[in-house]
Amino acid sequence: MSVEAHRQANTTALRFAIVTVSDTRTAESDVGGRYLVERCLAAGHVVSEARLVRDEPQQILSVLDELLLRSDVDLILYTGGTGIAPRDTTPDALRPRFEREIPGFGELFRYLSYLEIGPATILSRACAGVVGGKVVVLLPGSPKALRLAWEKILEPECRHLVSQTRVSGS
Repeated sequence: MSVEAHRQANTTALRFAIVTVSDTRTAESDVGGRYLVERCLAAGHVVSEARLVRDEPQQILSVLDELLLRSDVDLILYTGGTGIAPRDTTPDALRPRFEREIPGFGELFRYLSYLEIGPATILSRACAGVVGGKVVVLLPGSPKALRLAWEKILEPECRHLVSQTRVSGS
């Protein structure tokens, strides 16, 4: 089946969980998390969970463990903590849990980001993988980067991504 045929065959609304990782943001100042919620809903998807956690590996992993057990979550988006600063621990905490990495996500994100911001894109450790049959995407916290990732990668491919990770009968 062609990529376009896959896209047309997958019209089911997905169930997203959005996790903002930040030591400084609050629910009121979480522009990036709010943007993702709005975009998911505007695309006809469901947001089953949206929460904010500190950039602490144990908190980041604890949320993942909770979300993996939920039947109302297909795709988990983490935003924040993907840079190279010492407090940016999201990839360090979650990447070891990936059963299968989706290297094309990070590669494409950094390429598209390069077209917008130039070589500063090397500071991003955005990545994606599959854990427990669910797609987990680690995104920067910048609203501009989130817009880029959503519009150019996630919105057009999220259904296809999830359909490829589902076990028969689930």
